[in-house]
Amino acid sequence: MNPDGQLDMQQLLAAAQQMQEQLMNAQQELADTEVSGTAGGGLVTAQVNGQGELVDLSIAPEAIDPDDLEETAQTIADLVLAAVRDAYGRAGDLQQEKMGPFATALGGGMPGLPEMPGMPGDLGTPGASGLGGPGLSGASGHDPHGE
Repeated sequence: MNPDGQLDMQQLLAAAQQMQEQLMNAQQELADTEVSGTAGGGLVTAQVNGQGELVDLSIAPEAIDPDDLEETAQTIADLVLAAVRDAYGRAGDLQQEKMGPFATALGGGMPGLPEMPGMPGDLGTPGASGLGGPGLSGASGHDPHGE
């Protein structure tokens, strides 16, 4: 603040520029970081980057029962869903860790301020919100949302 009690625009602009650089660095860190989700004791593993994009999916050969292909197909589908949900939950946790301070600094619970896109709870990926719901979330052994 100036001696007359008004905001110093130069300081305000410098602080905004610094925050923008920090935000861009955090976003790049998210893009470069991958997290894993598993299901079925590791029979299915899903890799998701910090931005919520599915980048890899692996299914162990032991997950396939050649004597019961129909049941195996359904089991694998269930395990894939559980592993992807687990990975998305972990990506959401990572987003909260990296981007949460910016939401607090920018929003701080101020009424009328819009939510920031790409923040935790909105991975920007279809089906990524409301993860860890009833059904398959417990199959992975990691339930980031406590359900």
